[in-house]
Amino acid sequence: MITRAGADILHLDVMDGHFVPNITFGPKMVADIRKLTKLPLDVHLMISEPEKYVDEFVKAGADWVSVHYEASNHLNRLVQQVRDAGAKAGVVINPATPVNVLEEILPFIDFVLLMSVNPGFGGQKFIKTSVEKAKKLAGMIKKMELDVMIEMDGGIGPANIKTLSDAGVNVFVAGNAVFGASDPAAVIAEMKKQINGK
Repeated sequence: MITRAGADILHLDVMDGHFVPNITFGPKMVADIRKLTKLPLDVHLMISEPEKYVDEFVKAGADWVSVHYEASNHLNRLVQQVRDAGAKAGVVINPATPVNVLEEILPFIDFVLLMSVNPGFGGQKFIKTSVEKAKKLAGMIKKMELDVMIEMDGGIGPANIKTLSDAGVNVFVAGNAVFGASDPAAVIAEMKKQINGK
């Protein structure tokens, strides 16, 4: 259904009940989903010690893997591990983490995932300061002349997607707005229309 509706990527939240207060699934579920879709799988690791599991998730079919700045003591090594495994590498920061912590890692990654809610649960309210945060990050990327995408996750839907696109966000994770709607395809179409003008 979401492929027919025009989704470009499938975002999968992996939670371990330790780094965040919720538990979802592991590599087996990613492998099962991989069999069902040709869409790129964007696997967001909200877990402690992600370095222990990165290779397994890529082997299971993850095309993109994002790891939390807050969960790693050796981020550069971890990002290289993701890339060596064959996936696009992303770094995630929580709402209270400032974007300037990313300055040294930006040249080594493919994307940044900005959390616009606190990670762990769906259906939370969008944190409005995330718009300025995206603008600041977009400015850093431009100044450093890098080809790094900005992804945002949390409380995104038709009401704010255009504002976020204008702020420099390229990849939008919409969970509740899509899956909580009576017509998910219409919501995806509306959001795409707002950011693409068609």
